[in-house]
Amino acid sequence: MALRLLLITTLLAVLGGSEAQQKGSACINANAQSCGECIQVAATCGWCTDENFLNQGQSKSARCDDIESLKSKNCTEAKIESPHGSIKIDKNKSVTNRKKDVAEKLKPEQITQIQPQKLTLTLRSGEPQTFSLKFKRAEDYPIDLYYLMDLSFSMKDDLENVKNLGTDLMREMQEITSDFRIGFGSFVEKTVMPYISTTPARLINPCTGNQNCTSPFSYKNVLKLTDKGDEFNRLVSQQQISGNLDSPEGGFDAIMQVAVCEDQIGWRNVTRLLVFSTDAGFHFAGDGKLGGIVLPNDGKCHLEDNMYTMSHYYDYPSIAHLVQKLSDHNIQTIFAVTEEFQPVYKELKNLIPKSAVGTLSSNSSNVIKLIIDAYNSLSSEVILENSRLPEGVSITYKSICKNGVVGTGENGRKCSNISIGDEVSFEISVEAQKCPSHGKPETIKIKPLGFTEEVEIVLKFICECECSKGGEANSEKCHEGNGTFECGACKCNEGRIGHLCECSKDDVRTEDLDANCRKDNGTDICSNNGDCVCGTCECKKRDNPNEIYSGKFCECDNFSCDRSNNQLCGGHGRCECKVCICDANYTGSACDCSLDTSTCLAKNGQICNGRGDCECGVCKCTKPKFQGPTCEICPTCPGVCTEHKDCVQCLAFEAGEKKDTCKQNCSDYLLIKVKDRDKLPQPTDQSFPLSHCKERDANDCWFYFTYAIRNNTKEVYVVETLECPAGPDIIPIVAGVVAGIVLIGLALLLIWKLLMIIHDRREFAKFEKEKMNAKWDTGENPIYKSAVTTVVNPKYEGK
Repeated sequence: MALRLLLITTLLAVLGGSEAQQKGSACINANAQSCGECIQVAATCGWCTDENFLNQGQSKSARCDDIESLKSKNCTEAKIESPHGSIKIDKNKSVTNRKKDVAEKLKPEQITQIQPQKLTLTLRSGEPQTFSLKFKRAEDYPIDLYYLMDLSFSMKDDLENVKNLGTDLMREMQEITSDFRIGFGSFVEKTVMPYISTTPARLINPCTGNQNCTSPFSYKNVLKLTDKGDEFNRLVSQQQISGNLDSPEGGFDAIMQVAVCEDQIGWRNVTRLLVFSTDAGFHFAGDGKLGGIVLPNDGKCHLEDNMYTMSHYYDYPSIAHLVQKLSDHNIQTIFAVTEEFQPVYKELKNLIPKSAVGTLSSNSSNVIKLIIDAYNSLSSEVILENSRLPEGVSITYKSICKNGVVGTGENGRKCSNISIGDEVSFEISVEAQKCPSHGKPETIKIKPLGFTEEVEIVLKFICECECSKGGEANSEKCHEGNGTFECGACKCNEGRIGHLCECSKDDVRTEDLDANCRKDNGTDICSNNGDCVCGTCECKKRDNPNEIYSGKFCECDNFSCDRSNNQLCGGHGRCECKVCICDANYTGSACDCSLDTSTCLAKNGQICNGRGDCECGVCKCTKPKFQGPTCEICPTCPGVCTEHKDCVQCLAFEAGEKKDTCKQNCSDYLLIKVKDRDKLPQPTDQSFPLSHCKERDANDCWFYFTYAIRNNTKEVYVVETLECPAGPDIIPIVAGVVAGIVLIGLALLLIWKLLMIIHDRREFAKFEKEKMNAKWDTGENPIYKSAVTTVVNPKYEGK
């Protein structure tokens, strides 16, 4: 069991040590040759700028280590270069507290919903910088709504209900905002085969029968965003249905133009809503090949006289392309589609952030309620997105939402169920894993989807140490000016190597230089523990950064010394060049021999109880019968009182077995007589062990004494009078014996008499019982014969 516990303890120690080693080994193993390289390894790494820090044989990269290790190697904190990142808030305008019923009306650019607005982060590799971002939905925030409608023939009855949408929607939106604008656009399909019929008659009127339809078109901007609802009603009333051949429509072309043609549509930097109304599916990238259109959509505005003029030239946009443009222009999309196409547009909604899907009735009679519900759903959720990050930079989000709900990971980007006036916050951490190759500042932006406001973040990178700014170029300290002396070491010029840049890379492996790295003209270069660089040994590094090779020929190390209790130098010294240098009060090859004698003190204050020697803090008993950690245990020895009884008896009473040899055997006792037992010393009065004894002599007399060792002297206190038993009183004894005999005789007589009475009564009862059971025999004498003989006449018939 003990072995098992030892193995477990050892394993835990090794594991704990390995974890600490891994933290430091990252800095060591990076083999950094300058301070700038060192601080980019990890946030825990530091560079020692002390010129005298390195021991003989250590490479320049040994200056780079974790800070605690550098301190333990006698590099003072003032000499350790380890810069840290910082956060500076450049613009921090408070979020706006605005109410709709207040007389003062603010312009959209005067309203602030996100705080802060601009920061500068100084990043060091591996060290994240975290800041808080606040978002608050402002009351009475302006809204721009653009209604984009499918005007293919199947939407004829829907157009009738949309003609009064302007004034009705204006009235409903007054409950949400006092600054509302509405616009209208329509789409059908690309004007090429096979999407439409290109016969001259069908180009004029694509509808069959007596239906009067307008010529087919791709996308038309009917009404720029306006705050005049009656103007919306008037222009929409003038619109006519058109037609096409296939079922999917060219709505994606229209959405792209609405998104990118900001000036023609009239978008402001406010909440932007796009309502997409249709009863059919959609074409997307690649479908244009059916009409011979192969050029990808360029994502640019091509409106002339409010008509999309390049539908026959560019293919439909892809979904990803639309997502990018809608996000770039902060447009939130509401898909108002019929029940039949709900599954298709719900899948599309999952691909387009900040979009919603509503079920449009067959004649669009519920479009106002659909828009209001969709807007409330979209505006109750805030989702943060960031622009493209520079290489090596990562960002993480943590949201603190309404009612203290915390989100992390992907959920850390968003908060839901936000009402107007609610305030939520986000903790955003930005971390750089390395410096960019150009080392210049970068700018990223974070914004809530569907909102025009954003946070600008300028990223600056710590790629060099402060000490490098004061570097001495072509310094004389670097072998005839072959390097720059900075941060306590030489940074060699191109083509030069060595501690002092004393060698050229061309002659680094010559035999003459290698000879300088062999100890005592031996065959091993740098004792097989290092590399010969410019005739100087640079010792290898070990996985454990605390284990170091050193010496001119790397012949020394600090980990090959003797061990005790599985600890280097017993944990009581340090290993220098394979030899233990012990701490005070310790000696031995493994510093496992303690010179402290306190562990050898017995209870009587003597070292090893006076019966052994203290070696390395452990008693070595000189008398075989004594044992134990302080030689106090003696299984075959009598007790203290029995051991000293004879000497006390001969000294105090001139009696006992040692009476004749008392002076020779008991001369080392200090005897002190006291009158009675109360005068004997008590244990509470002494600062040394004390034994109370009670012994009996040959005459059955008791004597009392105490035994103690004080200042190596056997000190005995003894009561001067013996306690002997008194003689017996004969008369009472004889009388008692006689009386006892008499009483015993009488008792025996009484018992005998009682037993006889019981026996007689039992016999009498037995006699009476037999008497009662007796029966007399009345039978005749068997030999008796009667004198009368009776004879019967055989012929007599009784007549």
